[in-house]
Amino acid sequence: MTITTEQATWFSQTFAQIADNVERAVLGKRHIVELVLTAMVSGGHVLLEDVPGTGKTSLARALAQSVQGTNTRIQFTPDLLPGDITGITVYDQKTGEFEFHSGPVFANIVLADEINRASPKTQSALLEVMEEGHVTVDGITRPVGTPFLVLATQNPVEQAGTYRLPEAQLDRFLMRTSLGYPDHAATVRILGGAATPTADLAPIIAPQALAGMADLASDVYVDALVLDYVARLVDGTRSADEVRLGVSIRGALALTAATRTRAASLGRTFATPDDVKALAVAVLSHRLILHPEAEFDGVTAEAVIGQVLLDVPPPSQRETV
Repeated sequence: MTITTEQATWFSQTFAQIADNVERAVLGKRHIVELVLTAMVSGGHVLLEDVPGTGKTSLARALAQSVQGTNTRIQFTPDLLPGDITGITVYDQKTGEFEFHSGPVFANIVLADEINRASPKTQSALLEVMEEGHVTVDGITRPVGTPFLVLATQNPVEQAGTYRLPEAQLDRFLMRTSLGYPDHAATVRILGGAATPTADLAPIIAPQALAGMADLASDVYVDALVLDYVARLVDGTRSADEVRLGVSIRGALALTAATRTRAASLGRTFATPDDVKALAVAVLSHRLILHPEAEFDGVTAEAVIGQVLLDVPPPSQRETV
């Protein structure tokens, strides 16, 4: 079943209203807001690589407020345990039964702050819930709810006392991006008090309706030529000289899902190669493992994806060759 024009128009208008609302609290970051919202509708998660004080917490709270969802914040530290995230089972002496106390991961939007400061064992507590949307504690599986978004952060500058995220966990983030500092005009507005407190934001949509948006996005038509373009881009990352390990099939599926959502957010019932190109760096770059020699020479994963986009022609150009 393909999304109708009327449904695509409603999707586009609602998507823009949510982004407008979030941008009232996070000034001057429209592109990043749309990326995070695209990931959320696509059922994915986002890794933000940023220095402190750029508005990551405000982004998570504003997004939760806009979709009438719950949000929690987990400050990752070296002594954080997996049970501190998922929750634990406690014996109640009065009732003589074990009672589950849910952890902060049971929320619609979870801000995992400085995720690379926790040990690998604690980081792995997020793997199941990010992939499956549920947590298993003492053999009992509990869903965390819908929608569900993990917004994880790590400081790219300070690496002392941190643990590098394993590739298996990085691959579970649909996107990696950065808020960065606001431009001069936005900075002046922020200093003047123009940013709306997140608690004052009006809700735009109910969580159930957001789930409906996700269903509509999955019905966006993707032509076989566009799918072939995605496959060729992924193949291009695997054959690049600077790359030791290219993009997995999970990465290709993630790019396709995000492409569908972006098309719907623009009011279209079909995806185009431009949708793929607009999302390729955010969706694919963190899935690459570069050769140490390339890293030493200053090559970045973003630069590799950019070169692959130049080397692999989109369908419209390819057909004319």
